[in-house]
Amino acid sequence: MTDLGIHLLLFVIVGAIFPLVPLIIGHFVRPDLPTPEKDAVYECGEPTIGSSYIQFDLRFYVVALLFVIFDVEVAFFFPWATVFGGATHLADPNLSEGARRALSDRLLDLAPGTTGAETLISPETAQMLSYTGFADILVFFGVLLVGFAYVWKRGDLDWVRAMINQAKQAAAPPLPSALEQTHSPAKEPQPA
Repeated sequence: MTDLGIHLLLFVIVGAIFPLVPLIIGHFVRPDLPTPEKDAVYECGEPTIGSSYIQFDLRFYVVALLFVIFDVEVAFFFPWATVFGGATHLADPNLSEGARRALSDRLLDLAPGTTGAETLISPETAQMLSYTGFADILVFFGVLLVGFAYVWKRGDLDWVRAMINQAKQAAAPPLPSALEQTHSPAKEPQPA
């Protein structure tokens, strides 16, 4: 075997031992005290319905996906804020030539003092760049609003939907069944 093969085999063996050793030790050390409460199905505050081997409610995934989209798009705030702030500052026509060169270097990610006449950002271009940045943030908020409207319209933000349905059913008067209507005793006429 080559030296690389020995290192790979050693890596696989150590990689298998590290997760197995704590599991084996835990199996022998931890107490085994099952109770009906510990064995009961738990569904994050939702009333349990049936077995734990049913599909998980999709609305939790939808809200989690919306949260992930929000988190990813918030990461774009930092470059957006840098570009928008710098472009807005560069759009000022009263800005001195030295300050304009320094801001252009920073926005174009160039070494300080390397901006020439051909790479200098003009106030008109900076204004257009700031409008583009503003449109970008509007798209961000639009995506979030559409996502939240979708989740809200579906009713996925009603976290205790089962409890709401139970409360609605308890408040509604019970409808007489067809069996009760056909077998109800007929009123006898009263003698006059």
